[in-house]
Amino acid sequence: MPVEDLVDIKFRLYDGSDIGPFPYSATSTVDMLKQRIVSDWPKGKTIIPKAVNEVKLISSGKILENDKTVGQFQVPFGEVAGGVIIMHVVIQPALAKTKTEKKIDESPRKIECSCSIL
Repeated sequence: MPVEDLVDIKFRLYDGSDIGPFPYSATSTVDMLKQRIVSDWPKGKTIIPKAVNEVKLISSGKILENDKTVGQFQVPFGEVAGGVIIMHVVIQPALAKTKTEKKIDESPRKIECSCSIL
């Protein structure tokens, strides 16, 4: 595989630290990137992804879909000096989704008062 087909990607975590950069081919999928993030997650972080589906990757303000390839979202004119693309990593633990689902399940109830107590 020619070197010019590879793109360097660095993953920026919630606390400003980075994983990478790592070289990826244009045919690598977002799912493959997420698997690398989960396997290379730094020890000692307060938030730790337990599975690939808890990881969201954001590039150029867009959440990337698992079936998309690096070649489909790559910026054609080098995003930063040195040609390294920086993607932001958001962890959405399954527990947070469970709480959201509970709120949705409770919403069909008839509400008498529209007041909110903070």
